Amino acid sequence: MIQSATGTQPVIVAVGVVYFALVVAISIWAGRRTRTARDFFVAGGGIGLTVLALSSMSATISGFAFIGGPALVYTMGLGGVFIVLPAAITSSLVAWVLARRMRLLAEVRGVMTIPDAIGARYNSPAAQGLTALAILVAVIGYTATNILALGVVVHSIFGVGLAWGIWIGMAITLLYSASGGILAGVYNDVMQGTLMAVASVLVFLFVLRTGNEVGGFAHVLLQDDASFLSPWGTGSPLAALSLFFVFGMGALGQPHVIHKFYMLRDPRRLRWYPALMTGTLVLTLLLYVGVGVAVKALVANGDLAPLTAPDDATPTFLLGYTPILLAALVFSGVAAAIMSTVNSFLSVGAAAISHDIPIAFGRRVGDELRVGRLATVVISVSAAILAQLSGSMVAFLGIFGWGLFASTIVPALAIGLNWRGATRAGAIASIATGLVVTLLFETLGYTGAYSFPAGVTISGLSLVLSMLVFFGVSWMTRSSAAANLPVDVAAVMEG
Repeated sequence: MIQSATGTQPVIVAVGVVYFALVVAISIWAGRRTRTARDFFVAGGGIGLTVLALSSMSATISGFAFIGGPALVYTMGLGGVFIVLPAAITSSLVAWVLARRMRLLAEVRGVMTIPDAIGARYNSPAAQGLTALAILVAVIGYTATNILALGVVVHSIFGVGLAWGIWIGMAITLLYSASGGILAGVYNDVMQGTLMAVASVLVFLFVLRTGNEVGGFAHVLLQDDASFLSPWGTGSPLAALSLFFVFGMGALGQPHVIHKFYMLRDPRRLRWYPALMTGTLVLTLLLYVGVGVAVKALVANGDLAPLTAPDDATPTFLLGYTPILLAALVFSGVAAAIMSTVNSFLSVGAAAISHDIPIAFGRRVGDELRVGRLATVVISVSAAILAQLSGSMVAFLGIFGWGLFASTIVPALAIGLNWRGATRAGAIASIATGLVVTLLFETLGYTGAYSFPAGVTISGLSLVLSMLVFFGVSWMTRSSAAANLPVDVAAVMEG
């Protein structure tokens, strides 16, 4: 029987050190090219389509998919797959609904943040500031998700313990985020995104080989717990469909991904974005599904000790069932993926503090680059503390962050940039609804004061409510719709 272990073998440590050295080298290069706030937050608007697609894929998967995903499948069975099933359509949906309009809006208004776009759409500093506040709260929670996952990976490589892994990972990420900004993250994404797509396929091949050795995963799991392989997993149909809805529609409200559309050099090439993004996502998510099923079957068959924590699924399988060099590359690639995703979050959160919230109060910061770097430090430390205190699985922290982003951004931005009837009051009401409902019920659930019936997810409920409020309030204030829509923004929406 194989026990969960850390990967302190010399090969894994050596590859990890080399990989981190490459990350630092890219960061130093990016730091020298980062001279203005626009460079820091949107890479100067000068990246190509392939870089955009790889960077967006890396920001989407990160620690949530590689650590939290297998853990969720291990815990929920095939019900955990409903989070990634929308991947086949979300890239096309995002490109069709948002990408071109956001890139054109950057040309027309010079915007560089998601709250900027919402403020421009409704001609409302209040909507911009409220969006920034919601994003900042979600950024801290979702960054904690990835810092927690990074702690698991660093511990798996160096054997330093989860607590030290969190702080070491945070320190390395902070080093390049504060110096190179989003540019450092984008090009680190390209390196690790390519590696992870290849490594995921290789790991999946070892998953298939392991399945043959135990006589087939399906046979083992059906004997142990048939519900694991049912269409809804060990949960309910409502829970699975809620995850599908939140992660399908919610893709339209993830600022660390859609923010990258501002960076594209040539918006005419966006027609190729869905194919590039979806193709790399499908390859990379093979690990998400395969490892979760494999580890559950190995535990059920008695070949693997029950996991101490579900988040150990990926490290345990890599160390026990794949060649050491492949395990080393995946560990290092996952660590880099998480760091680059955290970099994207930090950039979005720092922009909220240094750019958007001051605008809401009618005063701009004199040196946005310096304040943005200071804000990066504050957000990083806050997220690391939350990661240590939460005691939650990576996947469930990720669901909270994703849901808060979705409920506060999707109606006002994704629908608002496609519907001329949206109003300022509707946008502000929907953002406030998503923020309050998510924070209130997540807090009540965490403290045990209240819990929803089985299958009802807070993220799904908050997204539905924020959309209903958005449409309802916009309809009640429909007479102001034309006045809320600036002429240049209307032209962008038509284009």
